[in-house]
Parts: sequence; C-alpha cells; structure tokens
Amino acid sequence: MKKTFILMAVWMITIPFLYSQTFNTLTPKEKKEGWILLFDGVNTSQWKSANDQPFKASGWEIKNGVLGIKPVPGSQNYTDIVTQNEYSDFELTVDFKTTPGANSGIKYFYTKYEKGGYLGFEYQILDDNLNQDANEGHDGNRMCGSFYDMIPTSPSKKLNAIGEWNTARIVSKGKHVEHWLNGGKILEFDRGSKAFMDALKRSKFKSTVPVFGEVPKGEILLQYHGSEVWFRNIKIRILK
Repeated sequence: MKKTFILMAVWMITIPFLYSQTFNTLTPKEKKEGWILLFDGVNTSQWKSANDQPFKASGWEIKNGVLGIKPVPGSQNYTDIVTQNEYSDFELTVDFKTTPGANSGIKYFYTKYEKGGYLGFEYQILDDNLNQDANEGHDGNRMCGSFYDMIPTSPSKKLNAIGEWNTARIVSKGKHVEHWLNGGKILEFDRGSKAFMDALKRSKFKSTVPVFGEVPKGEILLQYHGSEVWFRNIKIRILK
C-alpha cells in the first residue's frame, strides 16, 4: 500500500511537469524544424536599440524571464528595439501582455525607405477598449492584431483580457503574409495585390518610395509607444 501511495504521488507530480510549457525554450521538434530563439529569458544579444545603439541604451528590461518596458513618467530614455538580423521568408511567434490603454506593436520588414523614413509592416498590439487608436483608421484596421492602418482583423478573433498573455504569429512567404492570434488566423494578404494596393491608397504609407511593402527584407521590431508592455517566447524560423 505504501509503495502504491508513493507511485501515485510521483505520478501526480510528474504528469503536470511533462505537459507544462517551459517558456523561452525550444522543444526537440522545434529545433529540428529550424526554430531560433530571439530571446531566451536572459540573453539580449540578438537585439539592439532602434537608433543602432546597444540594447542597454533602449530602456527595456528583463524581469522574471520576460522582456518588456515599464516607462517612468517624464523620462525620454526609451526606444524601440530591433533584431540584429534581417528577415524575408519567415514564421515568427511572440507572446505579449499589455496593460490598460496600452499601444505597442510588432513590426517586420522594418527598414529605411528612400522617402518615408524607417517603416515596417505592423502587427498592432492595442487595448481595443481603452485606446482611442482602435476607433481611428478604416474599418478597424488599427485594432489589435490588424496590419496597422492597412488591413483589419477578423471580427471573430480571440483576444485574451488585458493583463493576460496572448500569442501573435506572423507568417511571411513570398508575397503572402498571415497574422494569427491565439491559434486562429485573423487576416491574410498578398503584397502588391489589388486589395493591398487599394488599402495602401487610403493609408498613411501611400507616398513612400519605394512603394510600401516592396522591400525584400527587414528587421523585426518591438515597439515602444509610451505604454507598459511585455514579451516572451520570441522565436523565428526561416521558411524555404
């Protein structure tokens, strides 16, 4: 009886461990598939300040294995952060958590345009209820998960409450791009298509040179927009 009790106790401890997720790590399957961690909970060597300074100059911090920013009122010592490398065909997943009224984003194909300055496609991160940006733009194309100022998300998106973790997924292959949220696809588009160009004509990016979206590659950017925001499980794989 005592032996049976001990075995049951070990089973109760072991089973949750086996099925739990360890954050900021890759499974053997992910490693085989070519996934790369862009943040392991400690090391920020794959990131730098968006003004090309070292990461430590960005104002971002690591807290309990989570990468984020908690701005101090009145301080100007904060910037976006970008990856050291540029990417073209890729799959990116990022967990994010925001605070009430927050505004942030994940940008990709981020690069300097001849006319327009530094720009990228933005997976919008927003408090849809408290941030006024949700009501601006066209047809909800500035709400959380949208391709900012270009293409709105599906009305059936599953967004967890403020203060809870959500998972963003971006897939870019050739001209085709998809945004996913918490396991569900919330929008897709093809760069340069008629629908894309129609959206571009009414966006703030309509006058860029070259045409917005025609760049072949760019950095990944995590945006500081004056709000507290946190990220974890940042991983990417190159698609061939």
